Amino acid sequence: MGGDLGGTCVVVAGGCNTGGVLRIGLTGGIGAGKSTVSKVLAELGAVIVDADLIAREVVEPGTPGLAALVDRFGAEILTADGALDRPALAARAFADEESRLALNSIVHPLVGARTTETIESAPEDAVLVQDIPLLVEGGMGAAFHLVVVVFVDAEDRVQRLVGSRGMSETDARARIAAQADDDQRRAAADVRLDNSGAPGALEPEVRALWAERLVPFESNIRTRTVVRVLPELASPNPQWPAQADRLIARLRLVCGDRAVRIDHIGSTAVAGLPAKDVLDVQVTVANLEVADELAESLAGAGFPRIEHITADDPKPSYQGGETDPALWGKRIHGGADPGRPVNIHLRVDGWPGQQFALVFRDWLGADIDARAEYLAVKEAAAEKAAGHTDYQDAITAYVDAKSPWFDRAYHRAWEWAERTGWSA
Repeated sequence: MGGDLGGTCVVVAGGCNTGGVLRIGLTGGIGAGKSTVSKVLAELGAVIVDADLIAREVVEPGTPGLAALVDRFGAEILTADGALDRPALAARAFADEESRLALNSIVHPLVGARTTETIESAPEDAVLVQDIPLLVEGGMGAAFHLVVVVFVDAEDRVQRLVGSRGMSETDARARIAAQADDDQRRAAADVRLDNSGAPGALEPEVRALWAERLVPFESNIRTRTVVRVLPELASPNPQWPAQADRLIARLRLVCGDRAVRIDHIGSTAVAGLPAKDVLDVQVTVANLEVADELAESLAGAGFPRIEHITADDPKPSYQGGETDPALWGKRIHGGADPGRPVNIHLRVDGWPGQQFALVFRDWLGADIDARAEYLAVKEAAAEKAAGHTDYQDAITAYVDAKSPWFDRAYHRAWEWAERTGWSA
């Protein structure tokens, strides 16, 4: 309960599908300085939901929460003025597993109810920040539109805890060791804030995050606006796979069992291949009716639908597709986050477009010559697109320049699949 008794973590059911409200998960190791970031965001207009603060509020003097704790653990957990004596409660609550579970059964529902109340009362255009110390440990990142992690080197955090909180070095190191390590936090972070500098040094970065990403992200979710970028090639980014993993986790939470499978596809899924800095993810569904049913949930999660695209171009194009052109139908959603452009392709299980997206990715990953050839095609297409400043004109030029190559590539990819025994 709170920072003293192990942390209370509450995520409201329903994940990040909360209409127009942008939900940010804020976390960091003990001593990293989350409160500094939270304070700046609150000044800028964010609605802050602080798990530790709520855990304290629900057991203040006169609350049903404190009365329930006294009933269970005795009046010895109170100070002389009737407030909760946290060390005394900790000594009793953590004495055995039954007592710990009793503490959780009292406090967690109260914190959950207060958290839900705060979230549901937030304005429609709110940027809602949930400050959760154990967000990474609890695997809760997928429930938020973005996860912001405050980082400080472990040794620096030890010194902070000893110097500013009066902890012993042994206690400080034990608390740090009990939490997620930096690699785990890095894997969970959509935004990484380095708070190792002098006091106040991080504030400009937090303000820039607010103005350049959070405020536009909130507006884009509310107005169902997709972020589009011109088709320019970027060098391979080693962060693309981890970014895709976080994206897929959010999509799994939104889609549930209506998704047959979810895969990172496209050029960013091929190691070492330059690509547009746009992640492509394929959600495989049983039929297009399921794809349509998911449209609102995906939009609320930050992935508005692109209404005018309802099919892939059949391949090979000179035959109108090797199968019924209707089987190339799909739905596509984009991303509302200006910091991470994405394409979410919803395709039907077993249809040619769904199968080709998977075999094409794996063929390029396995065939170095095909990969080099495709890169040359992409570079030529990007050069043609560079003559346009309008997104639609640029993307049309880019796609048109690549399309003829795909007619032959379609057959080559499937020939490779047959030779190698590939299966989806």
